[in-house]
Amino acid sequence: MFSRKAKTKPANQTSWLMRLIPATAKQKWSRWIGRRLPPQEKVTLSHKGIFILPSAFGLAWLALIILLYLFGTNYQNNLVIGLSLLLASVFHTCIIYSYKNLAGLTFNAVAPADAYAEQPHTFPIMLTGHANQKRADTTHQQICMQFSGQRHVRLQQTEEQTIATVQYDNPQRGLLTPGRIKVWSHFPLGLFKAWSYVDLDLHQVVFAAPLECDIHLTSQAAEDNSDISHGKIRPGVDDYTGLRSYVAGESLKQVAWKQWAQNKGMLTKEFNEPEGAPVWLSLADTQGHDLEQRLSKLSWQVNSLARKNQIFGLIIDNHTLNQSSGEAHRIACQKALALYRPSFNLQSDNHLGGQNAG
Repeated sequence: MFSRKAKTKPANQTSWLMRLIPATAKQKWSRWIGRRLPPQEKVTLSHKGIFILPSAFGLAWLALIILLYLFGTNYQNNLVIGLSLLLASVFHTCIIYSYKNLAGLTFNAVAPADAYAEQPHTFPIMLTGHANQKRADTTHQQICMQFSGQRHVRLQQTEEQTIATVQYDNPQRGLLTPGRIKVWSHFPLGLFKAWSYVDLDLHQVVFAAPLECDIHLTSQAAEDNSDISHGKIRPGVDDYTGLRSYVAGESLKQVAWKQWAQNKGMLTKEFNEPEGAPVWLSLADTQGHDLEQRLSKLSWQVNSLARKNQIFGLIIDNHTLNQSSGEAHRIACQKALALYRPSFNLQSDNHLGGQNAG
């Protein structure tokens, strides 16, 4: 399933040739690529999207062919002329194999893990290629993948289905759109560079970087706002939470008879109910030097309370997420924190509040 050999290389600095290209030319090229290779959930490389040019080694190889041919014709040396023609045939054949190395390769996006600001993040990409009949590996070799300005990953050899993790360093809080993935290869001899651009329409919400702190809960029905016992859940009859293995001696009323009829064994239905007054996490009650630090503290508190399976709500200015628990509620709270953008007045007030708190 996974590639046997995958290496991550640091991002290359912009070459002097790229720096000489005017910005308007780069914009026109980007628009043309966007029209020719539009965003898709599934992309298969073909002649429409594969570009091939000689590499620096390929240009030196071509210069050697010309030099040998001129030398052979000048001195009427058939052996040297034959060598130049042999090198020219290898040069021509590498064009075909460079194209075949990328043609037919299919790319699919896989659901990524949670992304946090200022932490390295990877996007898993599924590569599907043409498998050999006798072996599990494919004809696609030395495949490199990279987001613009980021590190690239190299797959030495791909299988019928291979997952490559393309890295994106230091994302910022909010909605991340990494853009197109550049795919290239110098296979087989490095004489040519075959490349393409794959746009899988990737989007990822980058959560605020968690910053460990004390958990501060607000309870509207109690004077002691710091009591963390509020909002916990205990066994009850209010909310159905799932199934667990049956323990001898438990009430048969809680047995999941439908699952038992399906030969899934004796399972017990679990119900929970909140204990104590509802509790809230509030941006206004969170202290910090600036807005980002306050959001980072709330991000850590959300993860911590979710691990404890505690019921809580979240208040961000005029936006309120009702009390709940579980993974879906954690993701909803983290997205609300990640996408929070205060207005100018609110940002000024928060900045002053952060200074006073500091």
